[in-house]
Amino acid sequence: MKQLDHCDTLIRNALVFDGSGKTPQIEDLAIKGGKVLARGPNLQVGAATETVDATGKWLMPGMLDIHTHLDLQVEVDPGLEEAVRHGTTTVLLGNCSLGTAFGSQRRNGEDPIVDCFTRVENMPKRVLEKCIEKITWNNTADYLKHFDNIPLGPNVAAFIPHSMMRIEVMGTEASITRPPTKAERKKMAELMETAMQQGYMGLSTDQIVFHYLANDPNKQIRIPSHFAEDDELRPIIEIVRRHKGVWQTNPDGQRMLRTLKRYFWSAGRFRRGPLKISALTAVDFVSVPGVWQKMLKLGSVINSKWFKGKIHFQALGGAFRMWSDGMISPVFEELPSTRKIIACEQEDRAGRLALLNDPAWLAEFKGDWAKMTNTTANIAQIGGKSEERATFQMNYAKMYFDNCAVPSWNGDSLADVLNRLTQYKASGGKSGAKDAAEAAEFDRFPDAATDSREFWLQCMRLYDTDFRWWFDVANTNEDIVEQILFDKNALPGFNDSGAHLTNLSFYDGNLGTLRIAQKRGLDRVAHAVHRLTREPAEFFGLDVGRIDPGAQADVVLIDPEQLKNHDMNASRTRIHHELFENDVLVNRCDGVVNQVYIHGQRVWEEGSRFTPVLGTKTLGRALRANRH
Repeated sequence: MKQLDHCDTLIRNALVFDGSGKTPQIEDLAIKGGKVLARGPNLQVGAATETVDATGKWLMPGMLDIHTHLDLQVEVDPGLEEAVRHGTTTVLLGNCSLGTAFGSQRRNGEDPIVDCFTRVENMPKRVLEKCIEKITWNNTADYLKHFDNIPLGPNVAAFIPHSMMRIEVMGTEASITRPPTKAERKKMAELMETAMQQGYMGLSTDQIVFHYLANDPNKQIRIPSHFAEDDELRPIIEIVRRHKGVWQTNPDGQRMLRTLKRYFWSAGRFRRGPLKISALTAVDFVSVPGVWQKMLKLGSVINSKWFKGKIHFQALGGAFRMWSDGMISPVFEELPSTRKIIACEQEDRAGRLALLNDPAWLAEFKGDWAKMTNTTANIAQIGGKSEERATFQMNYAKMYFDNCAVPSWNGDSLADVLNRLTQYKASGGKSGAKDAAEAAEFDRFPDAATDSREFWLQCMRLYDTDFRWWFDVANTNEDIVEQILFDKNALPGFNDSGAHLTNLSFYDGNLGTLRIAQKRGLDRVAHAVHRLTREPAEFFGLDVGRIDPGAQADVVLIDPEQLKNHDMNASRTRIHHELFENDVLVNRCDGVVNQVYIHGQRVWEEGSRFTPVLGTKTLGRALRANRH
């Protein structure tokens, strides 16, 4: 082998998973000028500025997070540390019809980013304001260009967000009250065509029934993408198809037949080739067991030789655990009474308390409570629900206090506490409480609070958002999770990073996929690496996910011994984000990811620390989709 004169970084003796899915080999990797110079066994290098001994470590391309809502965070925190520390070097923006490709769009007294992001992604308005202040562009071309001028950490790629496109063409009020005119549909098509030529991945739309606006007078109205009928969507979708782009979408649980019909738009048999669709989501929902099988079966039919489609369902590499601050949680957007609680401004504790004591609201809540505790009603075939049963079902035995206003309750289920309260009240306050502090709390509850609904209401009245608890939405059986992750009609990498600041945290979801694969041996790990790097890169048309000579040097070193002990549930912790001046839920599994390089620069290293270049130097780039 020819000797190399010099390189910036030489990584020796790593077990290399190159993203192709092939069996890994012990190799060296030489990096120079931000690119991979060479790789192979026993590289001969005249001199290296730095040599890293990676014996016993896995080396792989930087991983992709295929579903994020980091659109606003990247403007105030461009290093995106919480993603990078888990081995992510490329993030996809503009999902679920939301994004900033058109700028702030503040016109005529409308504030669409605050209106759309606040409740859909559980981001306080004051946090969003900090991000919007950074927006300097007002068109899709300048949006991509501005990334060259900020100290970007990971690479970014973007969809055109459909709700924001509707607002750009129609204005917020019109976009939720009437269909677009012929001229407005034409303008949307022009914007879509231009964006595809500029290198956007495609279009994102939204149909999730929990997604509502946050500003008066429209707090009981869903975001604009929900109002697009087929005659509006088809022309812009066909532009995406023609450019071999991707449509990112999700189901409407109340109109599943329309959702199924739209998924079949992927079919290429009757069109000029397939439409690539990336859909939410293949997870094993606790409330709808077996729905993941139906989703993946649907994918296999659409992708069959007969229909010639190209759809996958995004998958999460671990447990889907959700926290709730009182009733501030996505699951409570579904029902009218609880939606009114969420519609109150975050700081408006008095407004929520007034509702909790309002006879009219209580009567409405009584009916909704029945829907949340009805375990017998039938559920529609794929993700739907009957009118008598809410998607989220109250099960106190599987709802757990965490970091709540009563410290002694942390770790207890709601059933545990309610049972002790019932004993305490039955004994006239003589027994049942675990200690004197709990007895004092129980004295604040009326006797009627031994009823499960009244217990819930009293907790809301006393503690408001400090009544913090969690439950598992999906993926409680790891064997099923593994089946989903390696089904050809699914695609792992859904992490929802940057969304639901205190509700969710899946930044380490890709590590979860690797750990699950590790149980089956190195060939399964190679397959997992392929699914997290080169496969999504090729699907979305992005020039990443490789460690071949000439490629941008975005690489990750993993400690396989530490990976064996990775636990997504145990890794979640709540911290105070100084830039946001707000708490956020993050993951801490330090030790698993040994080093991370972006554009040849080490940004994370053993010892659980970031290097000075992350967030101060432009490393990643705004990726333009490759139509070939």
